[in-house]
Amino acid sequence: MTIANSVTLRSAACLRRHPEPVLTREQVPFPSTCIFNAGVCKFGGRYVMVFRNDVGEWGSPKFHTTNLGLAFSDDGRHWDVEPQPVWDSQNSDLNQATDGELIRVYDPRLIPIDGRCYICFACDTKHGLRGGIGVTDDFRAFKVLSLSVPDNRNMVLFPEKVNGKYARLERPMPVYSRGRDRFDIWFGDSPDLAYWGNQHLVDAVENYPFANDKIGPAAPPIRTAKGWLTTIHCVDRDNTRGKRGWEDGWQKRYTAGLMLLDLNEPWKVIGRSREPLIVPETDAERLGFRDDVIFPGGMILEDDGEVKIYYGAADTVEAMATAHVDDLLALCEPV
Repeated sequence: MTIANSVTLRSAACLRRHPEPVLTREQVPFPSTCIFNAGVCKFGGRYVMVFRNDVGEWGSPKFHTTNLGLAFSDDGRHWDVEPQPVWDSQNSDLNQATDGELIRVYDPRLIPIDGRCYICFACDTKHGLRGGIGVTDDFRAFKVLSLSVPDNRNMVLFPEKVNGKYARLERPMPVYSRGRDRFDIWFGDSPDLAYWGNQHLVDAVENYPFANDKIGPAAPPIRTAKGWLTTIHCVDRDNTRGKRGWEDGWQKRYTAGLMLLDLNEPWKVIGRSREPLIVPETDAERLGFRDDVIFPGGMILEDDGEVKIYYGAADTVEAMATAHVDDLLALCEPV
């Protein structure tokens, strides 16, 4: 299946973008080239953001390091960045967890559960890409609780236990068994966040008409009266696409979709969007390190029903959009 460049996709009409990115490299007080794929939550009375920070030469596709930065906000729109990164490849706990094989850590997700804040992350090691779960109480020290075997990433925890167990969505990367990129969303649960099992296929790429390459978890789910509402990233590939961004060739386009899961059996999809929720349309979303990329990492349901959705744009800046939860639920057609 080929989705050609000429195919026009549009963001949902209910979506309202913040007029400019909420975080850029110019706001970071330490070396920074690209800011994106942040985890965002409300914790301790404030909005908290842990963001991916790639460091290199502006305009060059090669980066020499990646770390995680920390920012706080009182309104979720204006952010103050801490003076130093909070997690990087020198972190002793991560190095110990990976048996000294850690190369870098990136793409954080933040999930408050029972008064503590958990972090899901990806890490490159000398023998493969692994997904991990950690916990922090102060965003200064992070304790690693578990790491997957390669290749698995984009893990997100549910914000509460389901049937007495911790639950997560994840995206393994079975290139060998499926022949190419053809990645789907899976479910697993755990009694203690260390040992995981009960895996189920949640949803498959072929169920989304605006994706032909892969889908995967994005922001952690939020509980609604109708089910677990979660964003997903959806990728279409067109091999006729040439240089788009800083790389010599970039054939993919990332959009965001929506999925509604059963509250008690969250591996069961009860609704999904047939059209994208967010499509790269603004300059910040279309032009950057990788053109045409939307990647949500945080979703906050406010008391008035507003949902704040935070997403990496063009793998270069962090952006935000809002919508009412009822409008988002209306996009999820029953299955």
